[in-house]
Amino acid sequence: MNDIPKHIAIIMDGNRRWAKEHNLPMQAGHKAGAETLEKIVRYAKTVGVKNITVFAFSTENWRRGEEEVSWLMHLLRTYLDDYTKRADTENIRIGVLGDMEPLNEGLQKSIAKAIEMTKENTAINFNICLNYGGRDELVKATKKIASKVKNGELAVEDITEEVISKNLYIPDMPEPDLMIRTSGEIRTSGFLMWQLAYTEFLFLDKYWPDFTEKDLDEAIEVYKKRKRNFGAN
Repeated sequence: MNDIPKHIAIIMDGNRRWAKEHNLPMQAGHKAGAETLEKIVRYAKTVGVKNITVFAFSTENWRRGEEEVSWLMHLLRTYLDDYTKRADTENIRIGVLGDMEPLNEGLQKSIAKAIEMTKENTAINFNICLNYGGRDELVKATKKIASKVKNGELAVEDITEEVISKNLYIPDMPEPDLMIRTSGEIRTSGFLMWQLAYTEFLFLDKYWPDFTEKDLDEAIEVYKKRKRNFGAN
């Protein structure tokens, strides 16, 4: 259990391509991806992972077609409304990282309810990056810090890595040990730019809806064989 990564971050890529290869509408791919996500979070909890953070919707995803974006917003709200009760029963704590202001009122209420209902749960922290961008998170953290300096609450010389970390979306979130991206793409796409500095990366040539519990087991085994020295010899 000591070798199990305490925090796994996942870029759930390939829903649309999975749907296309199966001759299904785009919506079916996203729905299949949501089902896979619930299954993997549940399994991660059983093997001892304490934190799992997923990239659900980026700040750049607004550039997609209006119909797809609208459907994704609907799916996210439906998913949260439906899943929150099960998450609470399974002792799963839900967190959300991202800029909530552009989201519609209904989705914002669903997010607030999910966070409030599960805030005392302790088995696993399930963090959803929603309307999230790594650069955007750093810009917002910088503005918070600059405001504190302007108001005399913080001296410039007291700005440290710890101060920056405390002004991110979830200040107490541990940095990921392992980051997995599906679909064969080999990039981070702005995901957790500050937090991934010393994370181990694993890129898989498999679409997210096809990701299984066995794949997670194999990813953990790969992680166990990596040597993490955090810049030391």
